[in-house]
Formats: sequence, structure tokens, C-alpha cells
Amino acid sequence: MEQKELLMRWMNEGMVSIPQVLLTYYKKLKLNETELVLLLQIFSYKQKGRHFPTFEELADRMTISAGECSLLVKKLVQHQILAIEQGDTLGFESYSLTPLWKKLADFMLQQSRQSALHQAMSEEQDLYTCFEKEFGRPLSPLECETLAIWIDQDHHDAVIIKAALREAVISGKMNFRYIDRILFEWKKQGIETLEQAREYGQRFRKNQLPVDQVQRSKKAVPFYNWLEQ
Repeated sequence: MEQKELLMRWMNEGMVSIPQVLLTYYKKLKLNETELVLLLQIFSYKQKGRHFPTFEELADRMTISAGECSLLVKKLVQHQILAIEQGDTLGFESYSLTPLWKKLADFMLQQSRQSALHQAMSEEQDLYTCFEKEFGRPLSPLECETLAIWIDQDHHDAVIIKAALREAVISGKMNFRYIDRILFEWKKQGIETLEQAREYGQRFRKNQLPVDQVQRSKKAVPFYNWLEQ
């Protein structure tokens, strides 16, 4: 009976769901483990309806004194990790973790942007390398500028630009003007994926060939192999 009552008390205490992102990135926010635990204790109290626990109550759950809790809370407020809000009722105060959640959201957004920028730079560098390999020479300044315009102004995806390059290779027309015409036509037709480019290329080449050549091409290596990944 005692064990059952103990188990029921344990279950009635409830559980605290800790955001995984907080455990993952608290170090990036320059929080140490003591500050993290203090924030988690405040979070725990708030989930049970206690929005402004005393320093003594917080210290009772930790290995630091009430005075040290007071100093840490002051530090977290100054660093805009924690806030103390005034309620409508006179003398009513509560801790707010909104500044912490905002900082975590800003950090994750920044990480996402940096990751996207790094990927874009990597794809762009790979694009230049791909062009130089196909042309068999370094690109001229004008050609480099044209590539930059396709990416930055025309907003062509690097994968689509590579597909247009391969189309030019198949057609035996290795020049930027021809590739630009391909990209212009694809954009006009709303082509944004490799699959769409492959299907359009098939239809285009089929319409350009006489019937007997179309029949022979079916037995040859497919022209659209360059689109397969």
C-alpha cells in the first residue's frame, strides 16, 4: 500500500517537458549549467502555476544559496534571458521566459541562414567548376558575370543552370548565349525541376528530328541521361 501511494504521489507531481532546443543550444547562449538549471526550475514552477517562486524556494531545489539565486536571476535579467513582469494586480509579479525563447528562435534562424548561405556558396563554386570543366578552360570575366546574373538577378537554381549546360553540350552549342536562351525558354515555360527540364528537352528534340531519326534515336543512348541523378 505504501509503495502504491508513493507511486501515485510521484505521478501526481507531474512531469516537466524540457525543450530539446534549450538543451542543445544553451551553451551557444553563453549559459552555464547552474544558470540552465535555475531556468528549468523557474520553468517547472510556472508549469505548476507558481509564476514567481522565491529565491529560497528555488535554492531549496538546487545546490546554491538563496543569495546566489538572487544574483543569478539579476544577471539573467540584465542579459535579457529572463524577465520579471508586473501583473494587473498590485504587488503581483511573475517570471517570463519569453526573452529566452526569442533568443533561441533568433539563434536557430541565424544558424539556418548561415547554413543556407554556406550551401549556396558551395553550389555556386561547384557551378563555376562544372562550367570550366565542360568548356575546357577558365571562364572569362564576362562569362563569370553572366553566371552571377543568372543566379542573383534571374534567380535560376544552380541545378537548373547545370541542366541547361548539359543541354548545350548535347546540342553541340557550347556558348553562353545558347545556354541563356535555354534558361529563358525554361523560365517562360515555368520549368523549375530537373524532371520538367528532361521532359521538355525530350519533346523539343523529338520535334526537331525527322521521323526516321526519331525511330533510330530510340535505339541509341537516350539524350536525357544527363538529367538522371
